[in-house]
Amino acid sequence: MFLVLCKEDREFANLDLAMAYAKTLDEFVTIKGNGFEVVGRFGVDSIRNGLCPDGVKYDWNKASRIGAPKRNERVIKNEKDN
Repeated sequence: MFLVLCKEDREFANLDLAMAYAKTLDEFVTIKGNGFEVVGRFGVDSIRNGLCPDGVKYDWNKASRIGAPKRNERVIKNEKDN
């Protein structure tokens, strides 16, 4: 059972139904169930001119995150060696 917490809380039999409902709300929600919790505004699927549909700046960059843990690990290791 998954619970969608918003203005009007509702329960759903599975996560797919809960997420489908959350997409129709166009608001920030929490979905809880089976030791799982996810929060956000569901359904944002396009970025135009660097902005999400609600006008919030989109600044996530996959390229800057690939390999970052290994890069950071090397920097820490090198600092310890010096």
